[in-house]
Formats: sequence, C-alpha cells, structure tokens
Amino acid sequence: MSGILIVGAGQAGFQAAASLREAGFTGSLTLVGEEAQPPYQRPPLSKAYLAGKTDARGLLLRPESFFAEHGIVHRRARATGIDRAQRRVRLEEGEALAYDHLILATGTRNRALPVPGADRAGVYGLRSLDEADALKGALERAKTIVVIGAGFIGLEFAAVCAARGLSVTVIEAAPRVMARAVSPETSDAFRAFHEAAGVTILFETGVSGIEGAEGRVRSVALADGKSLPADLVLVGIGVVPNQELAAEAGLTVQDGIAVDAFLATSDPAISAIGDCARFPTRFAAGLPGGDRVRIESVQNAVDQGRCLAARLTGRPAAYDAVPWFWSDQGPRKLQIAGLGSPDDASVLRRAGAGFSVFRFRDGRLAAVESVDRPADHMAARRIIAADRSLTPEQAADERFDLKALATA
Repeated sequence: MSGILIVGAGQAGFQAAASLREAGFTGSLTLVGEEAQPPYQRPPLSKAYLAGKTDARGLLLRPESFFAEHGIVHRRARATGIDRAQRRVRLEEGEALAYDHLILATGTRNRALPVPGADRAGVYGLRSLDEADALKGALERAKTIVVIGAGFIGLEFAAVCAARGLSVTVIEAAPRVMARAVSPETSDAFRAFHEAAGVTILFETGVSGIEGAEGRVRSVALADGKSLPADLVLVGIGVVPNQELAAEAGLTVQDGIAVDAFLATSDPAISAIGDCARFPTRFAAGLPGGDRVRIESVQNAVDQGRCLAARLTGRPAAYDAVPWFWSDQGPRKLQIAGLGSPDDASVLRRAGAGFSVFRFRDGRLAAVESVDRPADHMAARRIIAADRSLTPEQAADERFDLKALATA
C-alpha cells in the first residue's frame, strides 16, 4: 500500500496517522481537515479552556512540527466528494487527492435547534475551538445564561458559568439530567451537585423559540408560553454524524458510517473510525438498538485509530476495546466504563463523598458509573473487558475487593 488519505483531522484521524507511522508505514500519508488549527483535544473546550486553566497551545495533540518530522501532510481543506472508481477525494477548491486506502474520520457536528430565532446573535454551540473562543468572549459580557440540554456539554458549561457567579438556567426535555447516558442514581446526584452550585434546572420543558431584538437574543420562549431572560444561550442537544460524504459515495450509512469488526466499510478500500463510525461490539449486547453502536469519546477515537493502523500494516485484529468516558463538572469527576441501558438494574456502592453505580444486564455487569472513585473505574474497565463474574451483592459490598477480581 503506497498512499493513505485520512479525511478528518480530529482525535481519530490524527491517531490513525500517528499510529501508522509508529507501526512502520512508509508510504505517503495525508491528513485533510477543515479547521485552521492543527489537531487538538476537544474535551477541555467545555471545561479547562473556558475556565482559563489551559490555552490553545495546551490543547494541541502534537506541536505543528510533528507532521513534517513524521512525513504527514496536513491539508487544511474541505472534502466534497469521493470517486470510488478512481480512488480520489475531491476538495472544495477543485483539487482531487488520490488514495490507495481512504480513512473517513469525519466526526460529528452540533445538532441544530429547530425553533425560530435559533440563528440569533448570542446563541452558541460548543464543539470547535472557534466556537469556544466565541463563547469565551461572550462570557466576559454575559450576566444571564440559558443552557438548552442537560447532557455532558451543557452541564460542564453550566458548571463553568456558575463558578464565575453567573445566573444559569438549564432547560431539559427529559425528566432528569444526562438521561440517555447514566443511571437515575447518577442523574440525581449531579442534579443535586449543580443545584447546590446555584444552577437552576427545568425538567420536561420544551423550547418554542429564541426571542430578541435587532438580531440578538434577549430571551428563550418555552413551550408552556413562559419565557426566560437570556443574553447568552448555549445549545447542547447532541450531535449528528458527518456521514454525507460516505452516503453520496454509496457506502452504507445508518446514523453513522457502517463498518465491520475490523472498521472496514462496504468498500474494502475505505475504512471509518471515531465518532462517525457505527460498529459491532460485544459490549452493546442487550441494548435496545442491537450490538452496533456509534460512540462519541476520546477513548473510542484513539483505540480505533490504533486498531485500524495495525490492520493496514499487516496486523489485523477485530476492534474489541471496552468503551469508557469521563466528564468533569465543577469539582466532580464522572467516569463511565461500559455501555449502560435504561433497563439495566442498578447497585450503589458508596464510601465518603464518592460513589459508583454498577449496572447489570441479563445477569452480567454491563457498565459502571463512578463519581470521584477512580479506583472503582479502573477496576470496572478490566472486569468488563474480561467479562468476569460479579454479583450485585458483591458490587454493593465495600469489603469486596474489586481490584483483586480485576487482576485475577
């Protein structure tokens, strides 16, 4: 294989490029990304970066010199089409780049708020460094904040605002925070954390519009006819996969680019990794959507980049990494291992200020949510990966040695 082209210069795309060189790939390697910046970390944008604890340089995955030193061509351009017959990717400026193998690491984009006025000045998303920079500037002037969506991004941002003494209201359509991702026990704890910090959370509340004057937001109209004053609104209602390139090229897509256990698409010359890829995994067994998932996490992006690089350099292995994730919300750290389901049975393990929720599905440990208990999290990752037997009674018993089970 003489030339690999990677479309998408986020965590997954960068990791694939770096891992290919580490694995000894000597052919041409081109990384195409739309953003002006070199590849950078996204998770700190809603936390440390907005809080002023790190700067843009501290976000970089590698210094810009890394690319020249490792023979990786970093093109700042937008891909607009794939010619599978000719094995070429068209760029917006008109150029076409050839490939022997194409890696799609196109990531996701913010889900748009489908109400009138959502395009007013003062309404923001938070996924890119440019969006974070715009928010940082706006926060210097803002006094009243409304966050639409009580997911990870919304709550992380709300915690930053509350720490600055700003008035923050979070609007959530579901009956609890992070409802799609965590257990009711963890939801209740984080609701209490945020409310104690001064954040107001409105549950089972819809938004009917963004109101304002002279093009700028002044309030958020609710579905019940009321409105909330706001001079800054953050929309955090999830993301959608960037799958259009794949779909237009005739590849199989379904809320993500469909890949097999080796991260290959329906075209053997094209693979997909990271947030945009939907893949089979044993850790999704018993979930409502079946055993194929799309995971938005640094761990998944990094591990898939490494797995694919190994396959493309002659060491193929099915992707089998246990999913894990974290979220820093104010002083609290939430760490999740595995994939939970709304129907899972939950067992609480608590000591001091921290706790863990062990979630069981079909008699097996499926996921563990740990709050300020990193040892539980590390043990859970090993237990789930090895599919070791753990009973709910053992999980709830502080005397039971999780570390011993994890390392047995």
